Amino acid sequence: MKELNPKIKHHLIVGSLIGLWLFVFAFIIKPFDDGTINLRAWFLISFGFSIMAFLCYGILAVLQNGIYKKISKWNLSLEIGSIVLFFLIYLFGIYAFYKSPILKGGYSFYDFFSIIFIKVALILTPVVILARRYLIKLIPVKDDVLTFIGENKLDILKVQKVDLVCISNAQNYVEIFYLENGKLHSKLIRSSLKKILEDFTFLIQIHRSHLINPIHFKSWRNSNTVILTQMELPVSKNYKESLLTL
Repeated sequence: MKELNPKIKHHLIVGSLIGLWLFVFAFIIKPFDDGTINLRAWFLISFGFSIMAFLCYGILAVLQNGIYKKISKWNLSLEIGSIVLFFLIYLFGIYAFYKSPILKGGYSFYDFFSIIFIKVALILTPVVILARRYLIKLIPVKDDVLTFIGENKLDILKVQKVDLVCISNAQNYVEIFYLENGKLHSKLIRSSLKKILEDFTFLIQIHRSHLINPIHFKSWRNSNTVILTQMELPVSKNYKESLLTL
């Protein structure tokens, strides 16, 4: 897994599906029913555990989005770490709900973990993995055409993602370099590199004044300069590490 869908709203859809599935499964199957839980209590357990799953997955979506924006990459280790983090957040979340005045649960943390949470984790793990692996891919991410909108009404540029080469700071503007019919063009838009990087997380910052589209990285001219498609840009020490992984 080399990429992560950074759209938080897409992950919230996945989180809602996980919560819904958990509610239906828990309420019908009753995986840790000891015969002493009445219908009302079981409904509260199923509903609370499913809502908590949605909220905890929402927290995960925000955290992983922040990580992805910072390092601009994703791999199997980060994916496993994200799933583990979700279950850690979920463990403390549902235990707090279990001990709340709503349920007034009597298990200690250790008993809750060994008797209830492990069963819930076994139920949820394959669903979480499959949801992240497949459901997100079924949601179209329309990023083939990039739309840059500046502060002024006429500040707008639409360009194919594959044609965007780089973006450079120009005082109160940014200069967008892109290919059109094989030739390099540029356009000034009143915006900032910070906002551009927030809107288009696939870009890589190589200098405080430059962002690049990694698909146009060609080679290193020297230790301080990179060659892109039809142009060269300086690289600062603070951002060199992100380029070394390309």
